Amino acid sequence: MKKGKKIIIGILAVLLTLAGAFWVYTLDYYHADHSALEATSIESGVTISQLNGALVYDPGHADTALVFYPGGKVEYSAYQPLMIQIAQQGTLCILPEMPFNLAVFDIDAADAFIAKHRSISHWYVGGHSLGGSMAASYAAGHATQMDGLVLLAAYSTADLASSGLRVLSIYGDRDGVLNQTSYQKYRKNLPEDLVEIIVAGGNHAGFGNYGPQQGDGNAIMTPEQQQQKTAQAVAEFFAKSR
Repeated sequence: MKKGKKIIIGILAVLLTLAGAFWVYTLDYYHADHSALEATSIESGVTISQLNGALVYDPGHADTALVFYPGGKVEYSAYQPLMIQIAQQGTLCILPEMPFNLAVFDIDAADAFIAKHRSISHWYVGGHSLGGSMAASYAAGHATQMDGLVLLAAYSTADLASSGLRVLSIYGDRDGVLNQTSYQKYRKNLPEDLVEIIVAGGNHAGFGNYGPQQGDGNAIMTPEQQQQKTAQAVAEFFAKSR
């Protein structure tokens, strides 16, 4: 066999191996639990619909909207209870499904929804964990279109310090997944008027409904309680921009 063919075959073998490894990696993700799937069947006063591969939670007559990026390797529907609670406070919430459950593959997901909701006066983007970091990257490139950013157990590697954006950061004091070294390192990327809330008794997975997460701390509150506190904090934060 000629040397060139051997090289080509070797490259193809490596590519196939990498593709297979990636496929196996993406198949191993956190699924929405039963309570997340049931959330849509409970009367909440919020209209739930689908748009461009996203779930939309509409409280009616909202002037503020949040596009929320799911955490890495977490099924997007796991955040339905949180989105419903935030929507009940008067915010239109949009929860896009990400390719391979990884927001890194669709950082600009918010674009399509901003374009379709002309009646919204105040736009926020946010997310949980990796989703929050990707939302921060989006916000950095669209600061003139956005009012602010919501980070749940996340940090921003993009520099937003002088962006003019309002930023809310929330995490639980029992979070065993959020890298506190990185969180503190990149805190300089956020505006000086950052609003930071530490949920006593909350952990990393408590922002969604997908069960325990590997490496996480043990919460002393239920996900519902953690999400209630989060929704209230988000509502109060948004109210200051109206």
